[in-house]
Amino acid sequence: MPALLDTARARSELRPDVVALAGPLGRWLAGQNPDWRFVGRTAAATGAAGAADAQHDPAAGEQIWQEGLFAERVTHLTRLRRRDPAAGLALLRSTWGTERAEDRLLFLDALQEGLSTADEEFLEAALGDRSKNVRTTAAELLSTLPGSALAARMAERARVCVHPLDGLLAVAPPAECDAAMQRDGIPLKSPTGRGQRSWWLGEIVAAAPLALWTDATGLTPQQVLRLPAREGGEADGTDWSADLREAWARAAVRQHDEAWARALLGPPPRPGGAERTAGAPAKLLAVLPTVERAAWTAAFIRAHGLGDAFQLLGACATPWTPPLSTAVVAALERAAGSGAYPWSHSGVLGMTERALAPEAAPAVEALAADAAPDTAWADTFTRLAETLRLRAAMFAELAP
Repeated sequence: MPALLDTARARSELRPDVVALAGPLGRWLAGQNPDWRFVGRTAAATGAAGAADAQHDPAAGEQIWQEGLFAERVTHLTRLRRRDPAAGLALLRSTWGTERAEDRLLFLDALQEGLSTADEEFLEAALGDRSKNVRTTAAELLSTLPGSALAARMAERARVCVHPLDGLLAVAPPAECDAAMQRDGIPLKSPTGRGQRSWWLGEIVAAAPLALWTDATGLTPQQVLRLPAREGGEADGTDWSADLREAWARAAVRQHDEAWARALLGPPPRPGGAERTAGAPAKLLAVLPTVERAAWTAAFIRAHGLGDAFQLLGACATPWTPPLSTAVVAALERAAGSGAYPWSHSGVLGMTERALAPEAAPAVEALAADAAPDTAWADTFTRLAETLRLRAAMFAELAP
């Protein structure tokens, strides 16, 4: 226990879990060593048993908010938002004007918990904040609310920039970024060096409600994505399809729209197929239900191996489902048989040790037995199998 508390002292992100695990013994030990005084504050902020419950005791919560370290205040605000979004917003309002810009930015992030139209007035005011990063974050949060005034303003701009015409999408990117656009979170200059008109168009479309496009065309998301997008509606005009697709992908993630995410990802990849999903498929995957996410990733691994699967696997819930675990084990077997070295897949292997279903232990043990003795792959599979067996034993011990 002392070693655990020393570790949490050095790594603040571990404190809530360590304090919960330490329980009454940890709180008693903390009273014997000033170096562990964080335990009392963390227990109060997280509502640990035996400590003042800051989530239900207004006085304890106020003390954390007024006197706690920044990480403790963010934790308290986040937990309060999960339980009572209105109370969390009121707490943030009470000190908003006196907070540092970098603190306001992270406090604003906490509003993602329980975000609703009840937060719109506060976020609209934050669009005028003196910090550019705060203004940008407020705009992003408002764009996740399709019914917000900002979303309506973006929709009106999007209608001017893109509209259906004779079986295609006629595109007219903005010629300038006026003050109203900048207030709504569109930077005057692209931070990536991207062309200005392309940048402004992408920011507008990414913040507009996705229903705008299906309503305007009467088509499904899949059908909208198949429409050519040409400047001026001319068949030989500049092709803006890739720009629109990237912007729609960002919109699908922001608005957590399953239908658009599914359309943008496309069907699960097929073995032998050359198709790859453009953009950031891991972010789109995170929008889909857990089982569908795992199934799509398993299909991708069967088709393309582990080389580009790291971020996709990171988007999947753990432990991985049996089909996804089976696909990963089979891909590791193929990698070992191809002559590749384990360290060329070190990222995936590290994630596999944490996320592979314990039920996959026999299959991994079989790989260890089949591998050439005293080789890197034999050691890798043996260690992975031991980890899975240990995890299975832990689950068995912890079962009710």
